[in-house]
Amino acid sequence: MSIHLVPDGLDGDRIDAAAARMTGLSRSRVAELVEAGAVQLDGVVVEKPSLRVRTGAMLEVELDAIPSGVQVTPREVEGVRIVHDDRDLVVVDKPVGVAAHPSVGWEGPSVVEHLAGAGFRISTSGAPERQGIVQRLDVGTSGLMVVAKSEHAYTVLKQAFRDRTVDKTYHALVQGHPDPFQGTIDAPIGRHPGNDWKMAVVDGGRHSVTHYETLEAHRAATLLKIHLETGRTHQIRVHMAAIKHPCVGDPTYGADPVVAEKLGLKRQWLHAVELSFTHPGTGEWVTFNSPYPDDLQRALDLVRSW
Repeated sequence: MSIHLVPDGLDGDRIDAAAARMTGLSRSRVAELVEAGAVQLDGVVVEKPSLRVRTGAMLEVELDAIPSGVQVTPREVEGVRIVHDDRDLVVVDKPVGVAAHPSVGWEGPSVVEHLAGAGFRISTSGAPERQGIVQRLDVGTSGLMVVAKSEHAYTVLKQAFRDRTVDKTYHALVQGHPDPFQGTIDAPIGRHPGNDWKMAVVDGGRHSVTHYETLEAHRAATLLKIHLETGRTHQIRVHMAAIKHPCVGDPTYGADPVVAEKLGLKRQWLHAVELSFTHPGTGEWVTFNSPYPDDLQRALDLVRSW
């Protein structure tokens, strides 16, 4: 953790510029840390790198929140499906057990390494292990994600995610029956106070909004359609747990492991089924879809039969 008091000379500067001056990091690196929720100003998590600082404010930066210098090993990964590919971007259907990009402590496969191994050319700024990455999915979550191939696409798509103009739709099988059947969860998310590797609804966390509606209600579980207004780490899992309806198969956030065992699930029932955005090259609104993976389909079929 790097802690600084904002000096007079930086009063009114953008926080990415001020933090870069005080820490020696690049502005782009600071922006990445802001996106990861690793920058705080007077104890409040910073949401935008454009925030202006004031003299005497306390700036806290978790310098190691995002690993850098990680080795990228090109390798084709079984189960990764290319849904769409053009000169600007590639849309990937990511299987469970695959990370979006390499990171310290993760020895498994990643989307970035698969694209490198399959011969895709990604030419964007940023650390090598994160080139082209404009969004992420948890290792334990399957479904659609878009990767930018050009600097123009990278810039436009990053801004689209920041502006929340990307439509991200998930399906989640959750325990019990949410009441009401359709609703919005607006609760800030930050690091869990007792576990660094978990997230939680906490005061001072990052603004987080999840919209859900019931698709199917069964005796033991409910299938939800979920739209994310924001895109925080573990957002759906945390918000579902916060309303006492965790994703089936997600004991980390309070799901019943007995139910998961009965369904043969080894991960949370959560899938990114649809992704829509304005194409950075053509300006057209495009939509991509992904079917349920076999393990999730089997589990859902069992729930329907109970």
